[in-house]
Amino acid sequence: MTNSTRQREPLTNLILYHLFKWSVVSPAFNFYFRGKLYGRENVPQTGGLVVVSNHASLFDPPLLSCCVGRPVAYMAKEELFEVPILKHAIALYGAYPVKRSQADRSAIRAALKTLEQGWAAGIFLQGTRTVDGRITQPKLGAAMIAAKAQVPILPVSLWGTEKIPQSGTPFPAITARIAEPLPPPISSQREVLESVTQKCADIINTMHAQGR
Repeated sequence: MTNSTRQREPLTNLILYHLFKWSVVSPAFNFYFRGKLYGRENVPQTGGLVVVSNHASLFDPPLLSCCVGRPVAYMAKEELFEVPILKHAIALYGAYPVKRSQADRSAIRAALKTLEQGWAAGIFLQGTRTVDGRITQPKLGAAMIAAKAQVPILPVSLWGTEKIPQSGTPFPAITARIAEPLPPPISSQREVLESVTQKCADIINTMHAQGR
């Protein structure tokens, strides 16, 4: 990271985040989903940060951003950026395009750029949703980005979101747990990235197993 690295995301994005959080996401988390949150004090409030989590629902991105208490930029499929109005809207919330069919170096560069701007970059460790919310095949991308940017990694567990929506359980209970941040990987060597990635997966799965 260079000396020009920002300590917070752009002010416009920060304002939009808080408007959306307090008007929509936070009320849904606290009242509809009877949300419980543990470890909020573990979240660094400034500087680049890679937030890694399990993934079981389309609702996970806004819920994760709400729980960590700061804007989180996510990779979004590139097709969404082909819709004229939508592409500007999601960009304001920090989204950046990724090609899901192949390794996309441009998406990695975009993630590094968001970190330089002081954002937290959100990455679902398995890369896709799982039916039970557990991580079984973690990907190395998050550790690689953290190593290149030299920013900490914050493991987060979302429990209960796999039931959204589900017949008979319109508003399931949700619990989020946030672990202490891990230091950046010491290098981008594969064995280092694999070790850090597996540690993140173990931490998230252990928190997830605690349930409600």
